[in-house]
Amino acid sequence: MKSKLFLLLFLVCFRVFSQLPEGFVYVENVIPDLNVELRYHTSYNFVGKPIDGYQTNSLILTKEAATALKQVQKELLQQNLCLKVYDGYRPQRAVNHFIIWARNLNDTINKHIFYPQVNKSDLFQDGYIATHSGHSKGSTLDLTIIDGNTGIPLDMGSPYDFFGEESWVDYQNISEKQKANRKLLQEVMLKHGFRNYPKEWWHFTLRQEPFPETYFDFVIE
Repeated sequence: MKSKLFLLLFLVCFRVFSQLPEGFVYVENVIPDLNVELRYHTSYNFVGKPIDGYQTNSLILTKEAATALKQVQKELLQQNLCLKVYDGYRPQRAVNHFIIWARNLNDTINKHIFYPQVNKSDLFQDGYIATHSGHSKGSTLDLTIIDGNTGIPLDMGSPYDFFGEESWVDYQNISEKQKANRKLLQEVMLKHGFRNYPKEWWHFTLRQEPFPETYFDFVIE
C-alpha cells in the first residue's frame, strides 16, 4: 500500500514540476473542468493510429491561449454548455508523421470516415496536409461545444477533422440548427480573442499568439 501511495505522489509531483518550455502550460491546471480528447493520442483519426509525439491525453497551450480559452469556457457554462478540445499544441514530429503517411497512397484505413470524397494523392495540393502547422506554435486548437449535462457534442454538420467542403464554416447545405451551432462556436471564440480558419469550423488561433514564428517539437507527456 505504501509503495502504491509513493508512486501516486511521485506521478503527481512529476506532472506539477515537469518542464514545459517557458510560456507553455498544461491546460488542466488553468481550466480543471475542460473536456479533452486528443484524437491524435488515439487511433480514431485520419491516419488510423496514434501520432508521434502524443504520449498522453494532456492538452498543452501557451499561457495566453489557455487564459483566453478559460474565458470562453466560463461564458459557455452560463448556458449549461462546455468546450471539448480535440487538439492543441502539436509537435513538429506529429506533422512529419502526417507527411510520411500521406505519401503512402495504399494506407487508407480511415478514408471512409475522414476523407471519403478526397483522393489521398490530392491531400497536399488541396491543403489538408502541409509541412508545418500553426498548432506547433502552441496557440492554435481544435474544439467543439458539448452539452453540459450529457457531454454530447452539439451537431456541427460534419465530424471533426472531416476533409471536405462540409467542414467549411459557411457551408450552406446543413440544417438551420447545425448553422446555429457553428455560429455559436464562432462567435464565442472570436469574442475572446481567437480567429477562425474558414475551411475548418473547429480550428481557431489566438490573435496575439506569443510565438508566431516558432514551430516547437517537444513531446506531449
